[in-house]
Amino acid sequence: MSPAPSSTLLQAGYTRPAIVLHWLIAAAMVANVAIILSVEHLPDDWVRPAVDTHKSFGITVLGLALLRLLWRIGHRPPALPGACARWEVVAAHIVHVLLYLVMFWMPLSGWLHDSAWNEAATHPMKLFGTIGWPRVGFIENLAPDVKEPLHTLFGQLHTWGAYVLYGLLFLHIAGALKHQFFDREAVLRRMWFKRA
Repeated sequence: MSPAPSSTLLQAGYTRPAIVLHWLIAAAMVANVAIILSVEHLPDDWVRPAVDTHKSFGITVLGLALLRLLWRIGHRPPALPGACARWEVVAAHIVHVLLYLVMFWMPLSGWLHDSAWNEAATHPMKLFGTIGWPRVGFIENLAPDVKEPLHTLFGQLHTWGAYVLYGLLFLHIAGALKHQFFDREAVLRRMWFKRA
C-alpha cells in the first residue's frame, strides 16, 4: 500500500496571486512556443500576424514575470517536503532561479532582436494588434549595418534561451511529477487553487 500524501503539504500552499501568475505565465509560454513552432507551416498571409502575436505574448510574459518576482520577494513560498534529499532541495532552488532568469531573458532578448530589425520602422509593434509598444530606442536608431549583426546576435540569444527554457521546464515538471506520483508528497496541490 502506498504511503499517504504528507498532511503538512496538503495544508501548505502558494498564495492565490502566486498561483494565478504561475499558471498565466505557463499558459502564455506554452502558447508562444506553439505559435513560433507553427510559423513555418502557416500560409504566407498568416506569418506576420503570428509573429506579432508571438511578440505580444512575450511582452505579456515579461510583465507577468516582473509581477511574480515582486510578489515572490514579499511572500515566502511554502517549504519543500521534509522527505526531500538535500540534493533535491538544492536542485529545485537552482531550477527555480534559472526559470526566473529565463522568464526575463526570453522576452528581453526577443525585444532587442525585434528592435534591431532593419524593417522595424515600417512595421510598428502593437500588443495584440491594439496597444502601441516601443522598440528599444538606442538599438532601433543605430545604423542599418550596425543593427544587422546585432539582430543576428539577439536572435541567437533568443533561440539558445528557448533550448534552456525547454530543459528547465522538463526538469521542473519531471521533479513535480516525481514527488507527486513516486514519493506521494502531494506537491501539485501547493500550486493549485484551494476550495473555499
